[in-house]
Amino acid sequence: MVDESNAGPVAPAVVADAEVKAPAGKKRSSSRPQKAPPEPEPKMRAAKRRYTEQERSEKLRLIETQVSKGITLKNAIKSAGISEQTYYHWKGADKSAAQKDLERTGPLLVGDEFAELVQLDEENQRLRKQLGEKLRTENADLRKRLGLG
Repeated sequence: MVDESNAGPVAPAVVADAEVKAPAGKKRSSSRPQKAPPEPEPKMRAAKRRYTEQERSEKLRLIETQVSKGITLKNAIKSAGISEQTYYHWKGADKSAAQKDLERTGPLLVGDEFAELVQLDEENQRLRKQLGEKLRTENADLRKRLGLG
């Protein structure tokens, strides 16, 4: 009887068949080295500078004077050495600070405004009286000329 469990010579043939049946897909070349991912170039940014309140107000004043002379706002901002965003940020902060100052000194201004209002009211009454007198005299002159009065 032949021993069927001994499949010695048959096994290498199966392995050889397996090599032939391997798919012949894309060829992969391992001779070319893989590229390293490119390192991002560091952006050249100007170093952040902190300006004092005095420097800010001076630059804002400089920009305002240049604009009043006829230079465009954009060019005036450039000549001051700041960005447009910084200009508008400073301008907004300056306005809010001015509003806070007004709120702080509000009651004092109310008294001054009231005194000014009383003075303007007195001047208004005086001018009305002068206008009334002038109109009456002109009206009387016209009646005399027309013979009505």
